[in-house]
Order: sequence, then C-alpha cells, then structure tokens
Amino acid sequence: MADTLLKVEGLQAWYGESHILHGVDFEIGRGELVTLLGRNGAGKTTTLKSIMGIVEKRRGSVAFEGRETIRLPSDVIARQGLAYCPEERGIFSSLNVEENMLLPPVVKAGGMSLAEIYELFPNLKERRRSQGTKLSGGEQQMLSIGRILRTGATLLLLDEPTEGLAPVIVQRIGEVIRTLKSRGFTILLVEQNFHFAATVADRHYVMEDGRVVDMVSAADVAENIGKLQAYLGV
Repeated sequence: MADTLLKVEGLQAWYGESHILHGVDFEIGRGELVTLLGRNGAGKTTTLKSIMGIVEKRRGSVAFEGRETIRLPSDVIARQGLAYCPEERGIFSSLNVEENMLLPPVVKAGGMSLAEIYELFPNLKERRRSQGTKLSGGEQQMLSIGRILRTGATLLLLDEPTEGLAPVIVQRIGEVIRTLKSRGFTILLVEQNFHFAATVADRHYVMEDGRVVDMVSAADVAENIGKLQAYLGV
C-alpha cells in the first residue's frame, strides 16, 4: 500500500492465560478511514489495545510510520502520534468538560485547539463548565473524542463511538468523523453498527476468532452484503 501509516503483522495478545489474538494482519494508508468489523468476542477491542500497548502480553509486529512499536510502552507509543478513544469513554466525572478536555497532554505538534474542538462539538462549548456526571451519553462520547484531538495524534483509534446513542447523535458523530478524515486524520474504527460504518469507511476488515478473515472495500460493499451479514450475524 502506498504511504502505509500502520502495518500490523502476526499480532497476538493475551489477557493472563487467555489467548485472544491469533495472528492479526492488516494495514492502513495515511488518511484512510478503516473499520474493524466482527461479532462480540472477535478481538476488535483487544486489537486496538494491543496497538496502543495496553494489554498484558503481545507479540508480532505493529509498525507505525515504518517504526516498530511492539516493544515500546504505551506512553511512548502515544508520543509517536496514536490516540485511543475507549468504548467506556473514561470521562472523569469530578471534572468539568473543559478540565476533561485539557487533561490529556499534548504529545506532538499539530493538535487541534480548544476553539477548533468546540467548533466541531458546539454542545461541549455550551456545557464546558458542566461536570462529567451531568452530560448525556452523546455528550460524553463527544467529549471522549474531543479530548484526544488536542494531543497531536495523527492516528485515531475509536472503539464503538456510536454504542447506545440515539440516531440523531449517531448521525452527528458520523459527520464529525468525516470532518476529521477531511482534515487529514487517519482513523481505525471498531464498530458493531455496520450500517453506520458503511457510511464513513474506505475499507472494512472483518475479524473472527482473533484473526482478520476478510477485507471489503467501500466500493465492493453492495456486491458483498450477503457475505458481510453472514460474518456479522445480521
């Protein structure tokens, strides 16, 4: 792939004695938006955590901008320009929106300013003095995405950003993700909602039992819809 930003080869991961990933292989070009699809337990979230170095044990190869990161600690990986937005959002409930936003350190030049993030998420600007516990689920998700945009990361790992959200909020999250892509961010998106994923992604990797078993480009989704539905059980 021309100008590959992330290349994952033979990635294995464990939680204690549980062997979760069994040789994951895929790559992402700079500026692409790629999804990891699959049923619950396929290994999608573990793949994101393994890329960030926050699993108990991992082996294989994770190369970012041509540099091997498999032996690096998670804080050093983040400083290369990767940022992870977890499914559970991880909002600090005792801090207000702006304090949550300012908490992650800037690890690399080129991050978005608070003003730019508030332009993306007007709701957050209105609620900037509100505590995390006072936010709706959709606002918490916006905050979770917004706070990693300050860091200077160029590769965003987004885990289930639409989970449990109302359709109007899902639509807004989709608009934001497309805007981020247009601004040059590369995005790896884990998503259960295939109908949402199909509206934003350039390519889809399908995972089963801790491996990538297929890849479908956005242009080929229509002719492969039956196969994808079988993979996903929809």
